[in-house]
Amino acid sequence: MATNDNIEPSAPPYSAQPTALQQQSSSSTDIGYPDEKNASAPVQYAVDPEKQSTQAGSLRGDGRSSLPTVILRLVERFFWKVVQVALFIVFSVWWIYGLVKYRHTDGKGWLIPSLIYIAICLRIFFNFVPSSLVMRPVRTVWKHTAVRVYDRVPTHLHHILAALIAVAVFLIGTFVPEETGDNTRANRAISVFGLMVMLGLLTLTSRNWKLIPWRTVIGGMLSQYIIAIFVLRTKAGYDIFKFISDMARALLGFAKDGLIFLTDEDLANSNWFLTGVIPAIIFFIALVQMLYHVGFLAWFIQKFAVFFFWSLRVSGAEAIVASATPFIGQGESAVLIRPFMDHLTKAEIHQIMTCGFATIAGSVLVAYIGMGLNPQALVSSCIMSIPATLAVSKMRWPETEEPITMGKVEVPKNEEDEETVNALHAFTNGSWLGLKIGATIVACLLTTIAFVALINGLLKWWGSYWGMVTDPLLVDENNKILSIQLILSYCLYPVAWLLGVPKQDLLSVAELIGTKVVINEFKAFADLVDPKQKFVDMLPRSKLIATYACCGFGNIGSLGIQIGVLSTISPKRSGDVVKVSISAFLCGVLCTLTSASIAGMLYNDSMIDMS
Repeated sequence: MATNDNIEPSAPPYSAQPTALQQQSSSSTDIGYPDEKNASAPVQYAVDPEKQSTQAGSLRGDGRSSLPTVILRLVERFFWKVVQVALFIVFSVWWIYGLVKYRHTDGKGWLIPSLIYIAICLRIFFNFVPSSLVMRPVRTVWKHTAVRVYDRVPTHLHHILAALIAVAVFLIGTFVPEETGDNTRANRAISVFGLMVMLGLLTLTSRNWKLIPWRTVIGGMLSQYIIAIFVLRTKAGYDIFKFISDMARALLGFAKDGLIFLTDEDLANSNWFLTGVIPAIIFFIALVQMLYHVGFLAWFIQKFAVFFFWSLRVSGAEAIVASATPFIGQGESAVLIRPFMDHLTKAEIHQIMTCGFATIAGSVLVAYIGMGLNPQALVSSCIMSIPATLAVSKMRWPETEEPITMGKVEVPKNEEDEETVNALHAFTNGSWLGLKIGATIVACLLTTIAFVALINGLLKWWGSYWGMVTDPLLVDENNKILSIQLILSYCLYPVAWLLGVPKQDLLSVAELIGTKVVINEFKAFADLVDPKQKFVDMLPRSKLIATYACCGFGNIGSLGIQIGVLSTISPKRSGDVVKVSISAFLCGVLCTLTSASIAGMLYNDSMIDMS
């Protein structure tokens, strides 16, 4: 409510006796009891407002602050500094104690505590010291080393040399490791060939292949491969992503506690999607909203975005959405750049939608981990999708305009967050948002699966006239029921081969990819881990490739969700959203296939124990 220092009484008070305040002001000629002539004039008080505010909270009238006020001001000034120093001491003791006692203990070790300790120390350090003091010498060294070497290379050779380096990294990382089991060099070569085919297809179908930003493409594919090597081939990468996946899996337990309170333990331990997945989604979204309100998530996303903006030369809006999508989902990530939506180029809209189709959100990631899928594969696929979407989208739809966020990375404030009072308020709002998103997921699953069942019923009836079986009990290798999945499994058979899937599992992996595209990734993952399904007998290499290939929101239901979300955020751009949606959908599916192809290059038998 707006405040006004001038108080205008509407009528004289009824009391005839002057108040103490009126007596105090009687000595002044221009301050007094308002009469009929100056009734509309503001009443002025003898007490100076500035002195009055200075003396507020003090029993002394000389303007000097009392001792409690001075102490309170000192506490307000130094409180957070003292808290940060205390945190530094506590975590230093924790790290040293853990390093001495648990560095050789399985399940604890020294790597994860050391990384957490370094991150906390750096965060506290930069609260006291400007980051420019550290980054300025780094920039100087970078300019006088790498930049000088880069500048000495002729401009027309930059992309050629970068491509040769990327190819060398791919070939060395793929073919140098020795063969184990079905991890033969022949299968790896097929995966490499499959990736080349996909990149060639993107180049041929590009809207303008002459404008493809090859720095973004080469850097994106190389980053995707390096992330995969770090996760799938190094113990440090395995330990880090195992820690992340274990923490994500622990979230399921916290959501289950809430469900047990509302129902009972037997229902919470059931394998229903409604009780096993939706509560985890609701809790995770509430947690994300709280972390975003306190500033941690926005800070984390911005650091991620700065890296990809600097390394891959994309616009700030694209970097923010690409970095945020694996953490907060396809619709919520677009909300981060709501102020810029009306001004985005078509290439940026295409990129944003591709990001949504190419990965899964953290809210459902924890649910899929709880289903028994390979946690390292799921987590690494989400991170690999960030540079992959930037590369694939820019090949299919190169930038032809000038983005307004080119050259800056800024996470805008959410309008709804400005009305949030505190973290608890944000958490409760997130609970309501999680409930709505959970209900949307349930409704989309129900209607999509029912619609596909309707089409399959019609196909089964039609196929019976061609001599195909209609009874599931009669299905075998020679007799099959005509369905969308069966049709797509044969259509995607070459795709499964290009990913490096062993021959005996080609049709099964193709069927899983088709299920993911037509229905959703949850149905494909449920079939993959179902002991009653034929997919349980697939080779470990085939299961890993199928996990990567299905790890994304690239399905028909998500196509409608993204069009609806982006059109709601920016109604004037709804036409452009619809125009690029099909292309972005196909690019999103292709991004997950590139990750699956890279997984086929790097697979080895030691990954069997990762699930």
